[in-house]
Amino acid sequence: QVQLVESGGGLVQPGGSLRLSCLVSGSLFSLYYMGWYRQVPGKQRELVASISRGGTTTNYAEFVKGRFTISRDNAKNTVYLQMNSLKPEDTADYYCNGGVMILPRNYTYWGQGTQVTVSS
Repeated sequence: QVQLVESGGGLVQPGGSLRLSCLVSGSLFSLYYMGWYRQVPGKQRELVASISRGGTTTNYAEFVKGRFTISRDNAKNTVYLQMNSLKPEDTADYYCNGGVMILPRNYTYWGQGTQVTVSS
């Protein structure tokens, strides 16, 4: 069973920075497309950023463009989310997601989440 373990969340003041990490178990990490999602209680989980298997293609939600950066290190089985210029509205539980298409199925995995609180 593939496991995704997030770390790096916490309390930060508005304007501050945090870096989230997600360590993925197993030997197929380089085959996974990866993403970060976030969820606020009572709302749907939303995509924050995604990155291709080789790390050459990234996509961001409009609300984080220019502030957040997703990256990956395939040698370390880890995907990162660098969050700068944090705002109170960025407060949420952040989840790491990974997926791979092994025909005929698409396999998707989730981490347990890490809490980010932006408050003064």
